[in-house]
Amino acid sequence: MINVTKTYLPALEKYQDYVRRIFESGWLTNNGALTQTLEARLSEYLQVPYVVLVSNGTLALQIAYRLLKVKDQAITTPFSFVATSSSLVWENINPVFADIDPNSFNISPENVRKAITPSTSAIVAVHVFGNPCDHDSLVKISKDNSIPIIYDAAHAFGVQYNGASIAGLGDISTFSFHATKIFHTIEGGAIIVKDKKTYDKAKLLINFGIPGYDQITELGINCKMNEFQAAMGLCILDDIEDIIAGRKSIYNRYVDSFLGTESLKLQQYSLKATNNYAYFPIVFSSEKILLKVKEELNKLEIFPRRYFFPSLEKLNYVASQVTPIANSISQRILCLPLFADLNWEEQKKIIEVVKKSA
Repeated sequence: MINVTKTYLPALEKYQDYVRRIFESGWLTNNGALTQTLEARLSEYLQVPYVVLVSNGTLALQIAYRLLKVKDQAITTPFSFVATSSSLVWENINPVFADIDPNSFNISPENVRKAITPSTSAIVAVHVFGNPCDHDSLVKISKDNSIPIIYDAAHAFGVQYNGASIAGLGDISTFSFHATKIFHTIEGGAIIVKDKKTYDKAKLLINFGIPGYDQITELGINCKMNEFQAAMGLCILDDIEDIIAGRKSIYNRYVDSFLGTESLKLQQYSLKATNNYAYFPIVFSSEKILLKVKEELNKLEIFPRRYFFPSLEKLNYVASQVTPIANSISQRILCLPLFADLNWEEQKKIIEVVKKSA
């Protein structure tokens, strides 16, 4: 069976060494030594001053909203994983959807500007499939209207934009370290902040508002990363360059195979950015063709995914909105299997089915 992705697992012996250290220390959570080490190593790797590790990427978003006092309305994309919108609704913030660019699949700055109202308190943009947003345009809108930008960078670990880490963009960026991501901590996530004051505030919010023994200074919640998650992250970080390099060859074989195929459209990736090869999306000319391709692949025990379907303006817990481009693409897009040890024979089978059925 070939799934859309396959979780990368490090050498068992390496992970066991970390687990042994956890057992010897007896310190399983609450900002243990491994969590602190991973924060420091990620800060260096991502070229950012402050990394706050949390138990998952959805809570990373929710803490970001709290840190920036987001309320009332936030402009966001309808083309993303559901957590981008559900996290807003969970925090009693109304998502206002700005339609996407049909080529990059990212939120359209022009549509963001049109969507701003006196109730807008943030822009929540997603680097879709690791493809950086048009940051230059978004940051101008942010400054013109005095509203912050939160980047959901769940797909964009390790990506460089204009020669610098994508993690440093926006007022806050967040990551998901779920097992399906190229860098993972089994479950987990991170909040990237710019200054020590915000870092200290975030540390309070993720730990019940407790700064130390016998103190509770404000409202908080529990979303700390534990030591077993951090151990996995330390292992994966050692291998991350090899992971990305392995995915690159698979990605490039897809590109070479599909270029010039008129019935398919590929994502237009930013020329200002590097690629981490996290996903390989293709857009068919119709949903009917997509469903046919998916069915034929499923018969061979190959399971691509309809990332992202449905378009989020269709959710039954958000206000009815119209985003025709996102809705159209969401009905016609399919992410093909992509992981480092997908061999050529398997990939060739996928390519042949797609080209024959499309």
